[in-house]
Amino acid sequence: MAQNGERFSKDLGEFLKKITMWYDTNHEGFRTLYDAAVANVVTYPDDTPEEVRCDWKNKDIRFLCDFFEGWYKWRSGVNDGLDYIEKFSWLNYENDYGMVFVTCGPGYEMTADFTHLQGLQMDEEGPRAQKLIEKWVKELGKKRMGEYKKEDWKTFNDFFVRQLKEPRRVDAEGDDSVVVAPADCVINMIVDELTEDTPIPVKTVSMNVAQLLGNSSYAEKFLGGTAVSCILMPDSYHWYHAPVAGEVVEASENLPGVYYGMRDFPGLLDKGNVGYGYDYSMFDDFRRGYLVIRTRYLNSEGKPDGEGYVGMVPVGLNSIASVNFRKRFRGPIEEPVPVKKGEQIGNFKYGGSLNILLFEKGRFPALQLLQGQRIGVLEDPRRAAGLFSHSYLTRSQRRRPLAS
Repeated sequence: MAQNGERFSKDLGEFLKKITMWYDTNHEGFRTLYDAAVANVVTYPDDTPEEVRCDWKNKDIRFLCDFFEGWYKWRSGVNDGLDYIEKFSWLNYENDYGMVFVTCGPGYEMTADFTHLQGLQMDEEGPRAQKLIEKWVKELGKKRMGEYKKEDWKTFNDFFVRQLKEPRRVDAEGDDSVVVAPADCVINMIVDELTEDTPIPVKTVSMNVAQLLGNSSYAEKFLGGTAVSCILMPDSYHWYHAPVAGEVVEASENLPGVYYGMRDFPGLLDKGNVGYGYDYSMFDDFRRGYLVIRTRYLNSEGKPDGEGYVGMVPVGLNSIASVNFRKRFRGPIEEPVPVKKGEQIGNFKYGGSLNILLFEKGRFPALQLLQGQRIGVLEDPRRAAGLFSHSYLTRSQRRRPLAS
């Protein structure tokens, strides 16, 4: 397999040998870019938890190789993989030189190669995979694992995309006006005045909706509309479902993009309301897919009131970064494909992930719940400590405020 003309490494040893050679020979500026990145590292804030600290300041190629080796060999619990991602993120945290290194040229090829190796690792069968699965099952506990079908998972990725016993937990199934959550996720409104192809700041957030949808002709449908962020936690159910009923009229599961390069990844995690107030403009550049659903609108009497569109953009973030649609939704879509509300669209294998939902102007003004519907879970403090650094009322101290 290849990425930008470079052959993927067959194993970790070949990968480490390759990036060392790239550094020694300054292959396509690899040494220049890496040295500039580590020279301009921004020190992580004082309140950063010990387990996610990593000082990249002026570190040499041996340090980079040792870091990748430790990351590759981790075989531990639910939060440890996320810890490595956060430790790596300090290399480009608020650091323009670091951002260039991990998103361009040989540095980008390095992250693609390592991501490919991790993907192979997570698809391995054998005792190591079973040991990791057993550890996750134990940490998730009987209550949470009771929601899933018990299967003979051969690989860790088989386990990661495990199926619910009741995969279609759909509210108001017969009411086309009701939008349902696409995944088990943390939801935030992002912006309510989407622009077509110029990222204009709105409420401290900007988003290039045309680029997000791969310059689809349907992007104009969402001008002035709303975007909603649906962030999946590492230990969550990792299938995503249709938020509305209708017909899929356009889809692509493989828009190319970067694997790493969130300027403030720790800031995304650093509030109980994960992702609240975050700058989502960077997700235009990450590996992602999208689909557009044509749906019916209803009037106040529940009768048809024209047609409209809802967009869904699954984004693969950090580590495996996989976006996998079910075959019938992969695209290109030649004839509209019927889809039921709550129907499985696809899944993310191991790695960070989120869905961005797009709505037409005036059609989705706010998150609205009825009495008795689920609004959250009373968490085990150990899970909360691992995934949510502070109460949502606590202002993050690990990121600078976004520009107003």
